[in-house]
Amino acid sequence: MGFLARIGAGFRRTGSFFGEVMSELKKVRWPNRKELTTYTVVVLVTVVIMAVFFWLIDLGISRLIDLILR
Repeated sequence: MGFLARIGAGFRRTGSFFGEVMSELKKVRWPNRKELTTYTVVVLVTVVIMAVFFWLIDLGISRLIDLILR
């Protein structure tokens, strides 16, 4: 197989790949506005809870290290 033939085969595979991607995207069930809002709120609340949790853990560990080093 020559160099140009391999390049052409690569372009055909790329085109086939994007065609399959578009086919799969048509099968996706996209969330409606209410679901999207609910999911966004859940993610934001979870992130805030985890941030506070790790902040408290970090604060506790740093205080413990301060006590040990004194």
